[in-house]
Amino acid sequence: MEPRQPKEAASGRRRKKESAGEIVARPVPPRAPDRVQVSDAAVATIIGLAAHEVPGVVGMAPANLGEGLRRVLGLQQVDEGVEVSHDEAAGTVEVHLHVVVAYGVNIPAVAESVRERVQHAATTYAGVKPDTIVVHVAGVSRA
Repeated sequence: MEPRQPKEAASGRRRKKESAGEIVARPVPPRAPDRVQVSDAAVATIIGLAAHEVPGVVGMAPANLGEGLRRVLGLQQVDEGVEVSHDEAAGTVEVHLHVVVAYGVNIPAVAESVRERVQHAATTYAGVKPDTIVVHVAGVSRA
């Protein structure tokens, strides 16, 4: 006795494809290479932490009115005094830091140390190479 075959196969007819539940394989477009993007806020935090590590820097000054209000309310943040401008079209990153230095230090030497430390930290930890780093000494304090 022969095994039974379905009617369709026995008659030689093909099954009609159903259009409602049909799965069609389509070519997948080539994927862009994986890329890590670090936000400007994350870069500002890294830069703020790096600036605080420089001897002679006693703190950061508010960079704008919003930061000044946060300070008055007692909500200081690590990225206070750091402004990061990222221009994707030109591919440039500009950093402005507003620091307060200790009384009696060589201000140009401290500013240069801040610039070097920020350049190193941004490049090493965030993979961002700032084109311009401007250090604004906003005040001098007895530390």
